[in-house]
Amino acid sequence: MVKYVISVFYPQAADGFGKGFLFMRRIEVKTGKPYEILVERSISGRVGAELLKVASVKRVMVVTDKTVEGLYFERVKNSLIASGIEVCEFVIAPGERSKSTENLVRLWEALAESEITRSDAIIALGGGVVGDLAGFAASTFLRGIKYVQIPTTLLAMTDSSVGGKTAVDLKVGKNLAGAFHQPCLVLCDPETLGTLPREHMRDGMAEVIKYGMINRPEIIDKLYAYTPGDKDALDEIISMCIEDKRDVVSGDEFDTGIRALLNFGHTPAHAIELGSNYEITHGSAVAIGMVIMTRASVKMGLCKENALGKLLGLLDKFGLPSSCSYSAKTLAQGALGDKKRTGDTISVIMEYGIGDARICKVKVSELEKIFEKGLEK
Repeated sequence: MVKYVISVFYPQAADGFGKGFLFMRRIEVKTGKPYEILVERSISGRVGAELLKVASVKRVMVVTDKTVEGLYFERVKNSLIASGIEVCEFVIAPGERSKSTENLVRLWEALAESEITRSDAIIALGGGVVGDLAGFAASTFLRGIKYVQIPTTLLAMTDSSVGGKTAVDLKVGKNLAGAFHQPCLVLCDPETLGTLPREHMRDGMAEVIKYGMINRPEIIDKLYAYTPGDKDALDEIISMCIEDKRDVVSGDEFDTGIRALLNFGHTPAHAIELGSNYEITHGSAVAIGMVIMTRASVKMGLCKENALGKLLGLLDKFGLPSSCSYSAKTLAQGALGDKKRTGDTISVIMEYGIGDARICKVKVSELEKIFEKGLEK
């Protein structure tokens, strides 16, 4: 169920954010512990007030990275302090390499030293790396405490901040140590995307395209019609992606069935990331991975050529890559540590047409042949 709140007046905040009549989209996620996702421009200036609506919190640990700290930490901190909440801070370096077991231990120690208790909370302020690390810490510290997601990237808003998947990377592969731990609140402020580097916006668009490819073909149409800079259209696209993930997660909270669709393109993508030592970003790897799996689907007679053509057209529009230099053998070997593997089988997502992706279990030994088809031009 999606609720709309239109023409809600908020007094002007001290930093100039939050004044006037605003449009808010309120999306309810019905998991074991239900929560809401609020999508509204400038809502990051009201974090304290929104948090107190869902939890009686006295102290928080804000986890962020060095880049986001300089842009948004003061705004969030001032909002929390104005609501009578004490603020502690934990800062990591930007990038996937910070989603490590070493930083997880450092964060645990910081939480203990700051005397964070079960009645307190962690706030993840940043992109997917920050959200995954902070969420995993929240799931394990004191056997579980509350946390809030404040995603500041398109990828995090539309994907990683929703659904309760938390993790850190191991040397063997990505997201291999983690837990399901739903946030108590997600606050999406599309205004933060205004400071996002162009390459990060591109990364997020890969995940947005994914939703259209797996089960929401209308997203593909909206992306073809989208003109960069159209804030209203962007807010609508973000909300559509969140709604879609909400629907999938609500029906499969612990990733035992249909939720696997959200991994479209991710099996080769994680192998690409690992092989590049994360020099190739997640969004770029997902874009390439979607092409591999869609082209393989075409060559295997599962879908028509036009599905691949539409995907390639959108990747070109948003400046995303569609190929890589890795061999099928290298990608198949990199996928052996994928968490979607069970014994000698692995779940891959094949494309049967725009908006019609399906989960297929294949032998690990067949994966290289599938990737070969996907890499052929």
